[in-house]
Amino acid sequence: MHRLLTGTALVLCHLMAQAQPSVIRLMVGFPAGGGTDAIARVLAEQLSPALGVSVIVENKAGAGGQIAAQALKIAPKDGSVLFLSHDHTISILPLVLKNPGFTPEQDFTPVAGFASFANGLAVSPATPAATYAQYFAWLHTQPREKLSIGVPAPASVPEFLVKVLAAQAKLELQPVPYRGSAPMLIDMLGNQIPAGVASVPDFIEHLKAGKIRLLAVLGNQRQILLPDVPTFAELGLKGFEDLPYYGIFAPSGTPQAIIERYGTTLQKVLLMPQVHQRLESLGLTIDFMSAPALAARERAYSQSWRQLIQDSGFTPQ
Repeated sequence: MHRLLTGTALVLCHLMAQAQPSVIRLMVGFPAGGGTDAIARVLAEQLSPALGVSVIVENKAGAGGQIAAQALKIAPKDGSVLFLSHDHTISILPLVLKNPGFTPEQDFTPVAGFASFANGLAVSPATPAATYAQYFAWLHTQPREKLSIGVPAPASVPEFLVKVLAAQAKLELQPVPYRGSAPMLIDMLGNQIPAGVASVPDFIEHLKAGKIRLLAVLGNQRQILLPDVPTFAELGLKGFEDLPYYGIFAPSGTPQAIIERYGTTLQKVLLMPQVHQRLESLGLTIDFMSAPALAARERAYSQSWRQLIQDSGFTPQ
């Protein structure tokens, strides 16, 4: 019996070794140099030794993550391709595009969620405003070209936020979509655009360096890293309290054993002090979610945004 059990264990180990990909491509839907890219590289560095394989970050930038999501849909279902994304691609793009090229609940399998973050409104170095109130007072004195606010992707949470800000301030604010936060920040730092809305992880390094100023953030409480920055709710703008969230996804049909192994490994990696501290320094709040919890989270997030988008009068493109 002992020999039989030993033989069975060896066979199972052999099968698991065969099923293990030699390289895992961790796709990111935004350019290198942005906040999502930085987060992916922190995780990949520790997932590689934890899983015993190379984990390589692959940037498939464009269309707010749509290109990467479409690539995930047709990727091998063997655990060799994963997608690190926040809610915009998974839950909002399908609401604002007539044909996004993917259906999340059919085409993707959640692996695990790991952190929330806040979006915020920041101003360029040459914009003479230190507070939210000063910025909008300044806007009321400016010509039309100064009413532009950069956003990392069209039909995104940042763009809808700009539309709400415009209505509140009774200004013709113009959201200017970019292909990710990195090119938007280049224009902000060069004073080509006076302000931008993006995630705190996108802004954080430039904030620490004093190159841009953050005026307000989403959420129902201030960010630990930014105790002096008020929330939009504090400033009278309601409806943006639910923070966006990061997760990792695999193609639908990926074996459950692989999904569970990756999720368990990610949870262990997040407990490493160097990983936890680094992600928090990028502006994240660590909050692990299992695959079922992440699936439920995305369904609820999609439903709440469906109503907000309808109320805004936005027509899917």
